[in-house]
Amino acid sequence: MKNIANKIPGVLICLAIAVPSWLLGKAFPVIGGPVFAILIGMVITTRWKNKGAAQSGIAFTSKYILQAAVVLLGFGLDLNVILLTGKQSLPIIVCTIATSLILAFVLQKALKIPGKTATLVGVGSSICGGSAIAATAPVIGAEDDEVAQAISVIFFFNVLAAILFPIFGQLIGMDTTSGEAFGIFAGTAVNDTSSVTAAASTWDSMFGLGNQTLDKAVTVKLTRTLAIIPITLVLALITAKKQKAAGESGASSFKLSRAFPLFILFFIIASVITTIAVNCGADVSVFSPLKELSKFFIILAMAAIGLNSDIVRLVKTGGKPLLLGAICWIGITAVSLLMQSVMGLW
Repeated sequence: MKNIANKIPGVLICLAIAVPSWLLGKAFPVIGGPVFAILIGMVITTRWKNKGAAQSGIAFTSKYILQAAVVLLGFGLDLNVILLTGKQSLPIIVCTIATSLILAFVLQKALKIPGKTATLVGVGSSICGGSAIAATAPVIGAEDDEVAQAISVIFFFNVLAAILFPIFGQLIGMDTTSGEAFGIFAGTAVNDTSSVTAAASTWDSMFGLGNQTLDKAVTVKLTRTLAIIPITLVLALITAKKQKAAGESGASSFKLSRAFPLFILFFIIASVITTIAVNCGADVSVFSPLKELSKFFIILAMAAIGLNSDIVRLVKTGGKPLLLGAICWIGITAVSLLMQSVMGLW
């Protein structure tokens, strides 16, 4: 009980940041609650260096609340629906994810970017922004500064995509009588769900398409989200093997059971529960409260990460990760358009 009590002050401080951040995220969805939480946390920590009794709770929130958020993401993911409706976009998704991860790997070596930062930017760009970063960070043992930097990079290109993609789609001649082409484009090339929905909704509004584009884009985005599972498992194996090679404590006897992140297993179980429930006649909207709780937990964890981040260091070291994010973003966009052209979707 004493251990729990020690964490309460820090958790409450994170909660005090998360609530207004969540409200601001609702008011400005293109920016999103997680970004507000990180920024507020980083500003506070410039004046509040010694966290004292609050540090234990802040550390708990940045790690374990973040893992709980990932588990809750699994609820509402009906694997059958996603596989059926995402079949059309699956080749594009595979190619865009591969492009981003390869670019991140190559540029990490060329630009001498810290490996964990490059991994987070590559995964965040290719899969689903903040959610992918949230899932990947504990698997590779990323520091809070590295998470904050990756989130900041993804946020920057999220905003650009939400504003520019509808204009770009019109300029390159995408079909304005149907939401299919632009929906697939937004769903495969925009990083975070908030910006996917913002860009797709704008396209629907521009051409009076109702929810055609939004429905297509969100379905494609959910299909992309499933890539969290294999990517994190592979990264867990790679990380465990590196630890073993380096002779780190606890890594001498490599086992798959140790490499497998338990919270990812719970994420899969949550998705399976949703799938079974829907097949038994339940409406997927039943899981909406859990999805909302997941989003709030991510904001709560980002507040803790912001409180543990050195904003001066982030600014000084931010140039190369930003360049990496830009190249990944451009690469994903180009490959998405190329694949749609090859498949006759655009």
